[in-house]
Amino acid sequence: MPDYQKLYTLLFHAVTDALEDMERMDFGRARERLIAAQQEAEEKYMDGE
Repeated sequence: MPDYQKLYTLLFHAVTDALEDMERMDFGRARERLIAAQQEAEEKYMDGE
């Protein structure tokens, strides 16, 4: 069974970091960060972590 708290934390931190990237006008890095977090969360969910 997936650990939803762990997945939430992973995504929350990625969003926080992406917002900081956007404040620095680094939209490319923000996008990369969000995509990577989305992929990691999906992978962990599918693996049942």
